[in-house]
Amino acid sequence: MDKEEKRLDRLSELLHALPADNLPMTLSELDGYVTGVLACPEMIAPSEWLPEVWGETGEAHFADQKAAEETIGAVMTHYNSVAEAMTRSLWIEPIYEVDPNSDETLWEPWVDGFTRAMGLRPDAWEKLLDQADEETRTTMIFLMALQDIYTGKSKFSDEEIDEIDLEAPDLIPNCVATILHQSRPELVGTVAANLPGMPHKATPRPGRNDLCSCGSGRKYKLCCGRN
Repeated sequence: MDKEEKRLDRLSELLHALPADNLPMTLSELDGYVTGVLACPEMIAPSEWLPEVWGETGEAHFADQKAAEETIGAVMTHYNSVAEAMTRSLWIEPIYEVDPNSDETLWEPWVDGFTRAMGLRPDAWEKLLDQADEETRTTMIFLMALQDIYTGKSKFSDEEIDEIDLEAPDLIPNCVATILHQSRPELVGTVAANLPGMPHKATPRPGRNDLCSCGSGRKYKLCCGRN
């Protein structure tokens, strides 16, 4: 287990240590949430978005001061890690949960976190939707459609939902990259400076069920794509 895996495992442990009856975020929900916060066209201060992480009441009820400092520090470290990834390439690697029984990739908690972040600035996102190009508008509508599937409000057929369910994990990173071109245009200039000639579209990653390109012989989602 490398340093990054240990960091994420510890962050997950700290989130699980929060009172369960308050429904604090899981690691996957948090990852989607901070991604949504950072993708927002308007800056959102930690004092505003942090309480949502702790649960429905916004109160963390930490066991003690040490736990409070470590947990808040771990959450902010992850926030900064996602921000750094965006600044570097506009590409994020979502942290999905995996069903231990079926080995199914669960994208739903991540999307729920992202859309909860959108709920912090609904007017800003609505304005972006109105002004965005067709590709970005379609992308945003797709993410909201994923949330409808998760909450049982979707009007898609069962067959269509099954197909979307399989494709969503691979589509979500491209969705975020597309949105960032419109919502955070200042990042595009940074990426262009670091990576001359980078195309508008992010390079496709291997499918979650494809063999990993590292040569391990394992599926991508169980190897380099695990997080």
